Amino acid sequence: MTAAIIDGKAFAATLRARLAEVAAGFVARAGRKPGLAVVLVGEDAASSVYVGAKGKATEAAGMASFTHRLPADTAEADLLALVATLNADPAVDGILVQLPLPPQIDSNAVIAAIDPDKDVDGFHPINAGRLASGLPGFVPCTPLGCLMLLKDRHEHLAGLEAVVVGRSNIVGKPMAHLLLRESCTVTIAHSRTRDLFGAVRRADIVVAAVGVPELIRGDWIKPGATVIDVGINRIDADEGKTRLVGDVAFAEAREVAGAITPVPGGVGPMTIAVLLRNTLVAAHLHEGLVAPDGL
Repeated sequence: MTAAIIDGKAFAATLRARLAEVAAGFVARAGRKPGLAVVLVGEDAASSVYVGAKGKATEAAGMASFTHRLPADTAEADLLALVATLNADPAVDGILVQLPLPPQIDSNAVIAAIDPDKDVDGFHPINAGRLASGLPGFVPCTPLGCLMLLKDRHEHLAGLEAVVVGRSNIVGKPMAHLLLRESCTVTIAHSRTRDLFGAVRRADIVVAAVGVPELIRGDWIKPGATVIDVGINRIDADEGKTRLVGDVAFAEAREVAGAITPVPGGVGPMTIAVLLRNTLVAAHLHEGLVAPDGL
């Protein structure tokens, strides 16, 4: 059996097209574009590319993009002052401060300073608490994108056994809460789990988000399981080149799983698409409008 490929790139493109339609309707009703402000501190190359991609995607969806690039030696107080300004700006519906931040800045303090109703990254403690309590709020983009891919694959998730390999606040923990909300039986595992093989082998759904290249081997996968690989790891290849791999040994797992996301082209494209989705939901919230079904 060869697994079906879950094409996150195609799913994200369809979602972005839908968001562009909804954004146009929002402009007609509200008289303004939904606005996303992205803040980048320093010149980290990968972060700079990612911020640029977010800006282009925001504008392509018919939304307003506000990018703030600050020098690497920016003081924490100055960044917090900018966040306060963006909190008060009615043109800004979503605020994203690109991580990681330079060492002189406390990331937790900055995240906590963002208005929870503009926290489209879903990292604010209030939104984390809302998710854990089953209340409405913003959910981190990557796990929400994973859930969208899973629900597109499975008509019903209730009763399925799921393992989330990874316990970060960005992916692992919120992913587990989302799966619990769908009535899955959820195990959270990680690199120090004593019987990681056994935990993965039992699962109908495997979400790998531990950041270890090809940690999860093909013979760990339950035949027919759905595998969502969040990992993006750059490893050495032939002739001094590098290549991207996930946290799952893709070639091996594909021979066992029922469906699997590739790396790249699986979960990655969903993150920006869901960021735009969260921004559009925030814009409707701020204008007192009801967001259309399906977002």
